[in-house]
Amino acid sequence: MTTLALVMIVRNEERCIARCLNSVKGVVDEMIVLDTGSTDETVKIAEGLGARVHHYVWSDDFAAARNAALDHSTAQWNLILDADEWIAEVPDKAQLSSALAGMKPFVGQVPIVSQFDLAGQVEESVSWIMRILPRCVRYEGRIHEQPVSDLPALRIELPVQHDGYRPAALERKRGRNIDLLLRALEESPQNPYLLFQLGVSHAVYGDLVMAVLRYTQALLFTKPEHAFRHDLVVRTIFVLKGTGQHEEAIQFAESEMRNWEHSPDFFFALGDVLLDWRNKNKGEKFDTLVPMIEAAWLRCIEIGDQPSLSGTVRGRGSFLAAHNLAVVYESLGDKEKAAQYWALAARR
Repeated sequence: MTTLALVMIVRNEERCIARCLNSVKGVVDEMIVLDTGSTDETVKIAEGLGARVHHYVWSDDFAAARNAALDHSTAQWNLILDADEWIAEVPDKAQLSSALAGMKPFVGQVPIVSQFDLAGQVEESVSWIMRILPRCVRYEGRIHEQPVSDLPALRIELPVQHDGYRPAALERKRGRNIDLLLRALEESPQNPYLLFQLGVSHAVYGDLVMAVLRYTQALLFTKPEHAFRHDLVVRTIFVLKGTGQHEEAIQFAESEMRNWEHSPDFFFALGDVLLDWRNKNKGEKFDTLVPMIEAAWLRCIEIGDQPSLSGTVRGRGSFLAAHNLAVVYESLGDKEKAAQYWALAARR
């Protein structure tokens, strides 16, 4: 019989650890929690829900902690989750076990659906991350650690929800990730994923100038086959806009367009930067941008949402693009088209 273990590292997660553990109890054969120094009720809650809790002295190295946790697992497969994640649609245990048993060795990518706040709304982005690992696989990396394996990566439809990018959670982690990323980059200065994640950390805390710098550096070393490149390109357009570099953002988008004809996020970002550039300037030259803005968001809806793209935001191929089109048509006095897209935007 194929066995599956939940393997976690935690510290002071009393807010959410019960939600995580309860979401997987009926799916896994054992739950392993490695505590790295909690001072709240985390350990008590985990033990009360049947997890085997082990203790570990934190060493500012996420891979080392992940590997220490994995060393406690006796299962053939390991499901890696953080405490601020949970399985929203719990699969049938027998079916999942049978599926794992029937496949050749692989590492499993699952969709991590992250919630974040934008313009007063809670939106969702999707990233495909390796989280189902065979017994032999271990991690590398001080932060934003990655499993190291020559096995093929396969996508497993096991949606994992994540609320660690909400404001309160981000405030608790302020400063920690940037410090660790800078230390990791001292060891691997041309690592594009670390540079990308450092840019993300700067952006979420409002330092867009540093985000531009790190994204630009990451682009120098990123290859087309890197899954995170889609997210990197889209984020670069947004932060260039945020720092007032509209022409640079548009030039960059033009250079990348042929690579992202299938991405609603790319065209959503392009429409956004064009609109912002027009709104900050007056004159006939900028009025000519309106058809381009309209075309970008119509292209989003034509493509539709693409959840298979890493870093994609739900709605950029549907209701979010429709909302923006409705606003544009309303400003142009086209009430009929505005009403059409307001109706589409309401279908969240």
